[in-house]
Order: sequence, then C-alpha cells, then structure tokens
Amino acid sequence: MGLNSVVVEVFVTSVRDGYVQVSAFVAVTVLLFSYVQYRTDGRFVAALSARRELQPLAGAVMGLTPGCGGAIVVMPLYVRGTVSFGTVVATLAATAGDSAFVILALAPEAALYAYGLAFLAAVGFGYLVDWHGLGVSRVDAAVSRLSRTSTDGGVLQTAPTTGSDVHHYDGAGCATPEDQKRPASVGPWRRRLSETALALWWVAAVVALVAGVLYLLRGAPDVPVVLAPTYAGAFTVAGILGTTLSVYLYVVGRHDLGHGAVGAGKDTFETVRETLTHAAMETSFVTVWVVVAYLLYEYGLLFTGIDLQTVAAAAGVLAPIGGAVVGLVPGCGPQIVLAAAYAEGSIPFSALTANAISQDGDALFPLLAIDKTAAVVASVYTTVPALVVGVGLHLLYGPMFGFGVLG
Repeated sequence: MGLNSVVVEVFVTSVRDGYVQVSAFVAVTVLLFSYVQYRTDGRFVAALSARRELQPLAGAVMGLTPGCGGAIVVMPLYVRGTVSFGTVVATLAATAGDSAFVILALAPEAALYAYGLAFLAAVGFGYLVDWHGLGVSRVDAAVSRLSRTSTDGGVLQTAPTTGSDVHHYDGAGCATPEDQKRPASVGPWRRRLSETALALWWVAAVVALVAGVLYLLRGAPDVPVVLAPTYAGAFTVAGILGTTLSVYLYVVGRHDLGHGAVGAGKDTFETVRETLTHAAMETSFVTVWVVVAYLLYEYGLLFTGIDLQTVAAAAGVLAPIGGAVVGLVPGCGPQIVLAAAYAEGSIPFSALTANAISQDGDALFPLLAIDKTAAVVASVYTTVPALVVGVGLHLLYGPMFGFGVLG
C-alpha cells in the first residue's frame, strides 16, 4: 500500500473512529448533565451566594460538572462580589472542561480518580486562599474598581468578547430575542438546513452509540471501513456522517441555531429542544478536537515513527509538569487533545491529573475580559496544586500509563 493510500486510510479511520468511539458517548454524557440543568432550573446557582463559608466547596462542585458551563456561571458572581476569590480558585481548579467528556467516555475509572483528586485539591486550596489570602489583594482591588453595572444577570455586558464563543448557547430552539439578532445574511433556508443537520446529527449519534457499545462488548476489534448493510457499514456511515455534521454545526450551525458569547454560559435551559441543541453543539465542539487529536497522533506516528508513550515514559517527572503547563492554556481544545492522548496510552495518569487540576477551560475567559492580571493570578493559583498532586502521584505510584482506559 502506497503512502498516499495510507494517509487517506488514516484520515478516514480517524474521522470515523473519533465519532463512534468518543463522540457518541460524549453526547450521552453532555445530554445527561444538560438535562439535569434543565430539570433543576439553575437553583444551585441561586443557593451559592447564601452560605459564604461553603462557597469554595460549592464552587468546586460547580467546576466539577463536565463542561465549562458550571464554572463560567461562577466568574460573573465573583465580579459582582457574590462569591470569594477562593471560590474562583476552587472552581477553576476543579474544572475539567470538555476534556472530561472524553475521559468519562473512554476511561471512566481514571476520571473518577483524576477528578476526585482535582476536587479535593480545589476545595483545600480554595479555602487556603480565603483564609490566608496568598496575595489576592491585587485581584480584589482590580475587581473593586469595576462598576456594578458591568454585569447583568451573570452575563458580562461591557467586557469585550474574548476567547472561543463556540459552545455556549443562548436562545437555541424556538424563536427568541437572541434569534432576532442573527446576522441578516442568514435566511430561513439556512436555518432549516441547520435544523435538518441537527436532526440528522442525533440520528447518527444514536446509531454510533449502538455501534460503539457493541464495539466495546466485542472486545474493541478492528472494524473495516466499508459501505454495506452490515455492522461495519453502520459503524462507518454513522462515524463519517456524525463527524461531517459535527464540523458543519461547529462552523456554520452554531450561528444559525443560537449561541452566546463567553461569559454567558447558561446554568439552565428553558426547553427540552434547547437542551438537545446545547448537547449537540457541545459534542460537536468536542468531536472536532477529538478528530484533530486522533489525526495528530496517527500522522505523528506515521511520519516520524516516534512512540509518544516511550517519549512520555522517558520524560519521567517532567510529564506531569508538562500536563500542568498545558493546563495554563485557556480554552478546552488543547485539553481535549491531551485527554485523547491519555486514552491512546501516550501520556501517564500523573500528567492527566495535573492537567485536570491546572486547566481552566473556557471559564477563565470572563475574567480575562475584565482584568488580565486577575485572570493570570487565578490561573497560576490553580497550577500550584496541579504540580504538587501531579508530581506527587508520579513519585509515589509511577506513570501508570493506560490506567482505567476501556478496552
């Protein structure tokens, strides 16, 4: 087989497998948590400001929920003076962002331990910041200079749009005031096209979920790329169609079906349709980055011959340090790539845990929009416990490649 054929085969297989093996399970997880938000109507957020002594604990719980929505809700609350800075640190330290969906789908046991450790570290360090300060006067002074009118209902109004606004949605579903703000160039035909793509996306997700479950039950065998009325055919069609529609929703559909800027993450959903739309958009975002991770891994191996696991093993204690450093990068994309690399057995558990504590996902963007120094300080504070826990795990238990990975 020639190099060109191998390159094409790697591309098609990565596009297919990324959706069936990861995204279908991510969709279920996102839908579950979105439905919980829909049913509880955001009551947890209302209770957050009532008990100040419990705020770091409550903030860590908000951050622990997969995705960035819970953590994003906390940031404007701090700007309004509703919660403490220790709560912000606890929330960001516990935040695993969208990479949590990948680990929950592919390595649930690893997720239990990694995010459990992140939660404990977040709560402890959050209370430490509140009780002993640790130099937060600069941050408090910066926030105190802000006008109270800079926020309205938890959504930043005067701050500029910052960072990725890909997967936080307001007004998805039936026509709303947000829908009326859609660009004039978007006509009814394109909205119908996006709604059709959304419906087909869920069909592909259901088929891919069934195929993915059977794949695991069969011991994760090699599945040929075929177009036929067989299991392998359904696996292939659902995977390729699902990824293609995910790219469409990521690039085009999010503008047509409604989305909000960073800092406007919703803590509840008004309708089931809005819940389904949010879950599809969130999963589409994850899908794009998962496929990128698959392609980087496979093409890296193909063209360089370098085994990332061997490199990570040789790195020793630098691996968890590297995981913590990657967590300093705002946004969920790089973290999803790292999570996918862990599921491939390329990085150790200590690096995954350090990254889980250090990363802030999209939740850091609202703070960046207001005061960059405050955001940097908060991000650095989450990196300290990440280094302590990650390096400690590596020294005590070793690298632990592939711990908790299914199949």
